[in-house]
Amino acid sequence: MIDNKIAYYIYVHALKNNMKKLISFIAIFIFFVSCNTTVQPNETKSTTIPIMGTWKLLTGTLTEKGNTVITHYTTGKEFIKIINDTHFAFLLHDLSKGKNADSVFSAGGGKYSLKDSLYTEHLEYCSDRQWEGNDFNFTVTINNDTLIQKGVEKIDSLGVNRMNVERYVRVKDQP
Repeated sequence: MIDNKIAYYIYVHALKNNMKKLISFIAIFIFFVSCNTTVQPNETKSTTIPIMGTWKLLTGTLTEKGNTVITHYTTGKEFIKIINDTHFAFLLHDLSKGKNADSVFSAGGGKYSLKDSLYTEHLEYCSDRQWEGNDFNFTVTINNDTLIQKGVEKIDSLGVNRMNVERYVRVKDQP
């Protein structure tokens, strides 16, 4: 009986030592594995062009059926486009506060996507409601503080099919 107790004691003692070694080995293994793990950043919207910000439209060039009209947005009216990480919005108004014959106000916005230089606007809101629900594909380039947006605006139901080229300048923060 005494021999069995001694054998049992030796067995339990050996088992405890092996468990301690096993637990130590697992802890060290986890530590080294966690040190060598590369953390992948969260995937973000593919934007190779720094498009987010506020942009002031300088000129707009519309070409339709062979006729080209250039509009300067630096005299008599202002047009801005605001782009965040998921949406865009635009606002146009005259500088006479709506008191002259050339008074105008237009606004719109919606979601957009940008992949490389392909910028697509999905117009969800527009003061000219017939334009809502349409997608417009543009190519954008940015050089310093100037954004050029080129693409075809086409809405079959309105008979609109024109090339639109817009030249914007980034609005700087005012001190």
